[in-house]
Amino acid sequence: MDNQQLMAGLLEQVKGEAAKIDRCMRQDQALFGPDIDELLSAVLEYGLFNGGKRIRPFLTVLAGRLCTVENERIYQLGIAFEYLHAATLFHDDIIDGSATRRGKLSVHKKFGVVSAILAGDFLHAHAMDIVGQMAGKDGLASFCRATKGMAEGEFMQLRNAQKHNLSELDYYNAIMGKTGLLIAAACEVGAMFGGGNGDQVKALKSYGENLGCAFQVTDDLLDYLGNPEKTGKAVGNDLAEGKMTLPLILAIDRAGTDDRNRLLTIISSEEIRRDGLLETVELIDRYDGFVTARQQAEDASRRAVDNLRIFTSPRMEKEKMVLESLASYVVMREK
Repeated sequence: MDNQQLMAGLLEQVKGEAAKIDRCMRQDQALFGPDIDELLSAVLEYGLFNGGKRIRPFLTVLAGRLCTVENERIYQLGIAFEYLHAATLFHDDIIDGSATRRGKLSVHKKFGVVSAILAGDFLHAHAMDIVGQMAGKDGLASFCRATKGMAEGEFMQLRNAQKHNLSELDYYNAIMGKTGLLIAAACEVGAMFGGGNGDQVKALKSYGENLGCAFQVTDDLLDYLGNPEKTGKAVGNDLAEGKMTLPLILAIDRAGTDDRNRLLTIISSEEIRRDGLLETVELIDRYDGFVTARQQAEDASRRAVDNLRIFTSPRMEKEKMVLESLASYVVMREK
């Protein structure tokens, strides 16, 4: 089976699981009954069911199954990670000034900033409630570490942008907080719920951390090179906001004096950044910033897969293969 067939099969399976996760979320939302505020209900309907592949809850389900759980209640646990992810998107679009999300108006543009913030807070609190009830103290601790790490990652990214920080280590620390920790927690808590032993839980957490890194580096590439019709958002947002993402860091590090100074001039000026996308892309490409960043994403994907070697039982083969395919998908995706 070639890569295209493999990816097509994976996406079909993800689509089927996403439908189950959506049904579980709708059942959960229905439990609020008439007591929930009408505007809050409308914001949640729009923000939660506006597309998305439900990768994070799917990872929770897969991790649980890999560790032998067959309990369908794991879907209920998984939706907590989709809720937290959605909450961060509501807030991130405000922080980034993003007008669209998945080709539609972002929540704050549709309902206003205050409604988006409050709905995100509501989802965060509800997600914590679910995890605490279903995964206990250890599961909630993992979930909270991810939540705090996401906030710290945003602060690190902000500081890196303000200082035009060229450190790859600081970049990776920021994206681990922003993206890696939530994906790692989705895997780790799923493994805990599934009764995994210490080594299994640790392996799946590490799988998630590396998967998250591969995912975020690919996101950074798509922000420069993606097709807006496929990604659902304009290219060049990271540059316009002055973010120090990996392709730019690599290019500045390798560039000759004149080109290095030009890139630093572009990144230092809000006015120049707005109109400097094409020039920046050309300079990054000249110094193999895109090629090297993609290689690093692929390396992280391979490290993720390496963590699955401890799962050797034939019974585990199906879920293991899906996780391996997901690691390939995150670096091959176009949106």
